[in-house]
Amino acid sequence: MRFARSKRGLRLKTVDSCFQDLKESRLVEDTFTIDEVSEVLNGLQAVVHSEVESELINTAYTNVLLLRQLFAQAEKWYLKLQTDISELENRELLEQVAEFEKAEITSSNKKPILDVTKPKLAPLNEGGTAELLNKEILRLQEENEKLKSRLKTIEIQATNALDEKSKLEKALQDLQLDQGNQKMRLYPPAP
Repeated sequence: MRFARSKRGLRLKTVDSCFQDLKESRLVEDTFTIDEVSEVLNGLQAVVHSEVESELINTAYTNVLLLRQLFAQAEKWYLKLQTDISELENRELLEQVAEFEKAEITSSNKKPILDVTKPKLAPLNEGGTAELLNKEILRLQEENEKLKSRLKTIEIQATNALDEKSKLEKALQDLQLDQGNQKMRLYPPAP
């Protein structure tokens, strides 16, 4: 809030200086024609328009950078953020923010003014970091157990397949021996 307030104050001083410059440089005569007044106002409009546009663009870009930082931090800690765009135009909440800013400036009002009933993020400085790390460790341990279980299942299947292969090879050898013995009985070797 302080940063936004200081930037806003700086831009308002710039707009005020536009008007002051106009007064000092262009308003030196006692009377003006309609065309001269129109020209002066058009020039002032262009200067103020560019200043306000520049501030709006700067504010939008600053907000994007701020949100980018917040989202990067949330992603780092595996937080799931939810946004409600309709809340950005909620008159009551905007008025609460204005009251909060006024209270912060005067520092006389100590009660919390922003009473938003939306879910709030748990502070990270109250064991949140350790809690997040513990959750991640538990998740990884569960995944590790699942992988170990799957490995055991695959090992059992592989062992069973090898046993089956050995049985089939022995059965094939026995069958080949039987066939060889039958040939010997049917076709004994000549003496």
